[in-house]
Amino acid sequence: MVERHERWMDQYGRIYEDETEKAMRFKIFKENVEFIESFNRDEAKPYKLGINQFADLTNEEFQASRNGYRTKSRETTAFRYENVTEVPSSVDWRKKGAVTGVKDQGQCGCCWAFSAVAAMEGINQLTTGKLISLSEQEVADCGVKAKINGYEDVPSNDESALMKAVSKQPVSVAIDASGMAFQFYTGGIFTGDCGTEWTMVLRRLVMAKMKTVRYWLVKNSWGSSWGEEGYIRMERDIDAKEGLCGIAMEASYPTA
Repeated sequence: MVERHERWMDQYGRIYEDETEKAMRFKIFKENVEFIESFNRDEAKPYKLGINQFADLTNEEFQASRNGYRTKSRETTAFRYENVTEVPSSVDWRKKGAVTGVKDQGQCGCCWAFSAVAAMEGINQLTTGKLISLSEQEVADCGVKAKINGYEDVPSNDESALMKAVSKQPVSVAIDASGMAFQFYTGGIFTGDCGTEWTMVLRRLVMAKMKTVRYWLVKNSWGSSWGEEGYIRMERDIDAKEGLCGIAMEASYPTA
């Protein structure tokens, strides 16, 4: 395990201040690796975990550095896609040229800015025909990078409405990403247990259907080494009205 930790440090360029910190981080790394390996021994799970860049963080540290909070109260707004009657079985906004590459927010808990900017990049491309990578920093600094007319909320707790919206443009969603299974997700269709309190704001990109399994494809802001090259596939059409991890609770999209 010591050798695995050393190789992991080399892979991710991790340097500790002293031997005391290194010993503490090694203990966390060892516990996380044991959790990942124990989880993956269950072959019935439709997704897998992996040793990623967060492997020397406790889940509490991971939440504190990467998660955002639900801060706004939702007001009743128009929903322009309410009367949409037909949606495709699959739509991928990457293939339509409305999605920039996966970005990494680093240690800054500004996931809300990455989610908002990703949605604005999408509507800007649909309006102008040009895909431009916009600046999250300017949003955090209250600067102007691009113009939108406003935003609309997708009706809460309604995955059908979310499907209608995402069939027309990329949508921003808030999901609970606080669990260890989410922290170390590496691939497959995520069906893990999660709540709806702590929220990580992520980009909602794709609805799709594989055989009998339907999923949401969500773009993350943790870099391309996490998950499936920066994306996670999440089960949809579940019994809970708020969707898996609360994905249908607070979705919204910018208007051109």
